[in-house]
Amino acid sequence: MRIAVDVMGGDHGPEVVVGGLQQALRSGLRPAVVYLVGQQDAIEAALRHAGLRADCIQIVHASEVLTMEDKPVQALRRKPDCSIARAMELVARGEADAVVSRGNTGGIFAAATLKLGRLPGVDRGAIATVIPTPERAFVLLDAGANIECKPMHLVQYAVMGSVYAREVLQVARPRVGLMNIGREDGKGNELTQEAFRLLKQTDLNFVGNIEGHDLFADRVDVVVCDGFVGNVILKTCESLALAMFGMLKRELNRNFKRRLGALLASNAFRSMRRRLDPEAYGGAPLLGFRGTVMKAHGAARERALCSALLITAETVRHHVRDQIAERVAAVNALLAGSTASPTAVAS
Repeated sequence: MRIAVDVMGGDHGPEVVVGGLQQALRSGLRPAVVYLVGQQDAIEAALRHAGLRADCIQIVHASEVLTMEDKPVQALRRKPDCSIARAMELVARGEADAVVSRGNTGGIFAAATLKLGRLPGVDRGAIATVIPTPERAFVLLDAGANIECKPMHLVQYAVMGSVYAREVLQVARPRVGLMNIGREDGKGNELTQEAFRLLKQTDLNFVGNIEGHDLFADRVDVVVCDGFVGNVILKTCESLALAMFGMLKRELNRNFKRRLGALLASNAFRSMRRRLDPEAYGGAPLLGFRGTVMKAHGAARERALCSALLITAETVRHHVRDQIAERVAAVNALLAGSTASPTAVAS
């Protein structure tokens, strides 16, 4: 297994990436090669500071950085030697199996599109995000890459999310739900109505339309929507979790009795925090490309980088990319040969 890591992206320096790699190696990551891609002097300094020496590490120098302020496509053309582009090229040339980056989300998505290309039969790649719930977690896609979608794009997102949920989250038969304004058949706009009709014709475990209050009720393992809706859901969930923990902390510190109660319940609170901690899921995989791509949060620290590396390795081991290609091809063929009109399927 060979992983290319974009060291220069994100809010924190190379030291955090090196620290995350160090934790991952201690946690059982056994790569043949880890390419640390970025400015060589900075990477070497971070390795010395961490005291990390491993035969699997190779430095790939990249003189430029794609910043959060850069416009992705234009910047990739203007900065051909940026670290995310060099990392993607390693995968494109077959020298690496996967890319991990904390950088500009749009830049990573654009680099994957331009440097790797989409899998055969995949019309649009998608950003998938694993969102924890009290019972388990669900995969949300698209989480912000494509704000304007066609019905067939949503069908392909459902296929990709199902493969990821089965292989990485270990859900035997993932339940797929279509995000809508009501559960009843026929709800929603033209996009969701046609996507619903197509999904009913597939062999996916499609449970139908779902609403916002179904997300944390253990009704689905894969939530499908366009990128506009998905990004709103994702950011709302993130901000709500932070707000609730903040409110709980303030209320428990109001007086001595509450502080004592909090102390007695501290193990329960720790368990809940671990269960709902997004850092345990590493980041957001970009699905549908000719290579494994993991987008870690820009503010990710060592623990999150460690999780991203371990989950990326798991994704490669389970051949998620190849399984997505096979399943998308099968569903495309099924719908092309169904009673649906060619116009409806393509629209």
